[in-house]
Amino acid sequence: MSELKARIGDAVKDAMRAGDKPRLATLRMISAAIKQKEVDERRTLDDGDVLAILDKMVKQRRESVAQYDQANRQDLADAERAEIDMIGEFLPQPLSDSEIDAMVTAAIAESGAESIRDMGKAMALLKPRVQGRADMGAVSARVKQHLG
Repeated sequence: MSELKARIGDAVKDAMRAGDKPRLATLRMISAAIKQKEVDERRTLDDGDVLAILDKMVKQRRESVAQYDQANRQDLADAERAEIDMIGEFLPQPLSDSEIDAMVTAAIAESGAESIRDMGKAMALLKPRVQGRADMGAVSARVKQHLG
């Protein structure tokens, strides 16, 4: 079992003991997403796979927050933000701008990318390195900036 899955399982138990229903609901949603992926793929997920699921969940919630803010539904936006915070507890420490720039520069050099057409090569190297630690849209923009 992955370390991350075990941490999430322990958090579920702690939330149950504490009677924290909103936290418990979010943690159960995370567990269900992980179990669904394992059933779909018929394999046990490792930490990288779990990080990808958590990353996707945070991205979906950020999009929802933007839509709720546009619709002036502060109550729903706040609920989504609370879920983002809870999911974020299981994500690694975010990378700083300078760390992202250094990783982009290294990936471009390592992949031999010379123009925007070669961007996929650099992104293929970067994705597993920054998963859960940086917004892939922002990383992609940085790669374009370096190659453009």
